[in-house]
Amino acid sequence: MSASGAVIDRVVKGACPHDCPDTCALEYHVADGKLIEVKGSSAHSVTAGVLCTKVAKYPLRTYHPTRLKTPLKRVGPKGGRGEDQFVPVSWDEALTTIASRLTAIMAASGAEAILPYSYAGNMGMLQYGSMDRRFFHAIGASQLDRTICASAGAAGLTVTLGSRMGTDIEAFAHSELIIIWGSNPITSNLHLWSRCQEAKRRGARLIAIDPYRSLSAEKCHQWLAIKPGTDAALALAMMHVLIRDDLLDHEYIARHTSGFVALKERVADWTPEMAATICGIPASDIEALSAAYGATKKAAIRLNYGMQRHGGGGMATRTIACLPALTGAWREASGGLQLSTSGAYPMNLAYLERPDLMPKRNGKLPRTINMNQLGDALTAPDGPAVKALFVYNSNPAAVAPDGNKVLAGLAREDLFTVVHDVFVTDTARYADIVLPATTSPEHDDINRSYGHYDLVINRRAIAPVGDSLPNTELFRRLARAMSLSDPCVSEDDESLIRHAFDWTHPSLAGQSFDTLERDGFLRLNYPKQNGFITPFANGGFGTASGKCEFYSEALAQRGLDPLPNYVPPHEGEASEIAKSLPLSLNTPPLRNSMNSTFGNIEALMDGYGPPALQMHPIDAADRTLVEGQRVRAWNQRGGMELAVRITENTRPGVVTVLWGHWRDHPGASGFVNDLTSQALADMGGGATFYDCRVEVAAL
Repeated sequence: MSASGAVIDRVVKGACPHDCPDTCALEYHVADGKLIEVKGSSAHSVTAGVLCTKVAKYPLRTYHPTRLKTPLKRVGPKGGRGEDQFVPVSWDEALTTIASRLTAIMAASGAEAILPYSYAGNMGMLQYGSMDRRFFHAIGASQLDRTICASAGAAGLTVTLGSRMGTDIEAFAHSELIIIWGSNPITSNLHLWSRCQEAKRRGARLIAIDPYRSLSAEKCHQWLAIKPGTDAALALAMMHVLIRDDLLDHEYIARHTSGFVALKERVADWTPEMAATICGIPASDIEALSAAYGATKKAAIRLNYGMQRHGGGGMATRTIACLPALTGAWREASGGLQLSTSGAYPMNLAYLERPDLMPKRNGKLPRTINMNQLGDALTAPDGPAVKALFVYNSNPAAVAPDGNKVLAGLAREDLFTVVHDVFVTDTARYADIVLPATTSPEHDDINRSYGHYDLVINRRAIAPVGDSLPNTELFRRLARAMSLSDPCVSEDDESLIRHAFDWTHPSLAGQSFDTLERDGFLRLNYPKQNGFITPFANGGFGTASGKCEFYSEALAQRGLDPLPNYVPPHEGEASEIAKSLPLSLNTPPLRNSMNSTFGNIEALMDGYGPPALQMHPIDAADRTLVEGQRVRAWNQRGGMELAVRITENTRPGVVTVLWGHWRDHPGASGFVNDLTSQALADMGGGATFYDCRVEVAAL
């Protein structure tokens, strides 16, 4: 029986689909065909029966009164609000309309005039990227470079360690020092935070490095309020101290690293005093941090993606990733570093996505457009104009940078836009056709994690609400409507699930799909220490040399700095733009949001009120601002009006706006991403959301 008193007649195994490293194993509790509650699987050691508030209240999302239940066709102006902007249509009419419009665009302008736009609104392997990729590959559409979250950090990590692997989440409970670097795990990594708390109870020291005193930083022993985008300078100074004071594992360095002599020379001048002038942390704190880090191999760094969202994000990630190899912290299961574990999984992407379907025109594959530059792609394209935009698993009107350009592009009457989503989102208001999507209890899928080492399966627990369809079925039907003949565009979900991973890979040795089906999850087979996966305890890095590469020949061949270094932010303190825009804008997520996914769920969002701009008392006094006063924050890209909160939770020179609200949230005018930039990071084409200067004044 559920907490509501309903008699549960079925419990179905599931996987959280949202963009979170925890990838929780779920239990869908169903009564009379209705989802009653969602619980965490107590059998899953990572999830341990605990869920975040967002997913614990998932029935509120599945049965929300504004849930899309039928396809819609636009009859009002693009961007309009109100029920009279769309009329319901059948799936047949919607698909016929889409097929006709795409066919006409292909005939008149070529298939590259069609652009898919998607990201992590659903992280299941099928819903994230399978039939959709096959469809767009088959018609020869422009390709999307999906770089908005993690690509700079992924590139920096891979060029250093050779793979996206790291410390086992469960081993953090046994660490003696935990550095939470650019992360707020209470909000974004709940089950890691529980391990950090367990370690703290056992005597571990917790240190947060962040421009903003987050909920997690408040509960750490120390908060180091670093200036945004200067993380590499701090890491270089730490290396300087470690080498100067011989806090090194010489045997590990000799056997499992390359380029130490060159690294030693590089960091010789990076004293704590030098770094202090750049990153805003006292030299004495840098000395103490370095000494603490070098004093134990059971030192774990939780590095998250916030710190790589600036002009030097890839190099910053690379520089920090060198630290555990210097001290030999990789030897201990409870040492090392975790940014991502996604590289551990033997994904069968070529099978799922079928890139071989892409046609070549004049010997070239279809062009690729970086998703961070959607505003330019829609308003000032470098190449043929985009005439059709197909959006799913994303809400670019809210999440894409340089939002005014994005909205201007979406408002084009000559742009045919389709949105597949659960709600009429900010983006859907600009769509010509809106299609209802399923939520995770309404479809099958299989999930990997980027925060642990388990596969998790998701089974359909209830019938789709209304006429909603999963991404896979949508693109199967659209393929038929466009008379695509390749059998792969009609493959069913069960077949896709069973082929999503390479079951012959050593990491799945001794495992079977039947085990996954029975338990709902299974752990990959990698070397373990005391039951915890230790990816680099004995070296085995995935680089060309098989070592942690302090000196990267791969970077050298690309004409990039082969050694760790500090790359200043595009809009850092030394930039020309900082002369007129003296404040750095920081935009971390609200606790109960997931980008914009939960931004319309009143039970989750109402407690926050409207967006507010947090400012240090020093900066407020310089502008004669008082608590609660209405202010305008602006830069060359746009502006936003909201109330100011005066607090020491954000460092001087940095203003912070927590976000996750939708654009029409009352109490604010403008939107946070109207201020952020389309400029790219140094590696991977990554986003630079936290590389943003503004000025603030009273209205």
